[in-house]
Amino acid sequence: MISTEVTKHLAQLSRLSFKEDELAEMTNQMSDIIALMDKVCDFDNNVKTYAPKEEKFNNLRCDKPRNSYPTEEIIGNSKAVRDNCFVVPKVV
Repeated sequence: MISTEVTKHLAQLSRLSFKEDELAEMTNQMSDIIALMDKVCDFDNNVKTYAPKEEKFNNLRCDKPRNSYPTEEIIGNSKAVRDNCFVVPKVV
């Protein structure tokens, strides 16, 4: 468990300020996080995980280079064009 002094020190390093009740709550939360990480570290590394076999990926199609569509044909479908680019409404 983390002490209040450690939490104060970490808050000072982080340039944070807490009231006493917030400091106690933060100390409890940090202790809970560390307890959770301890559980994660205890995870059994012998658990089998799924790893795809290489032969499953041998039947993929080959990429064949081909010419792209002409720019004029593509921008011909647009309402507004500037410098061979689509003009769209500004989104902020």
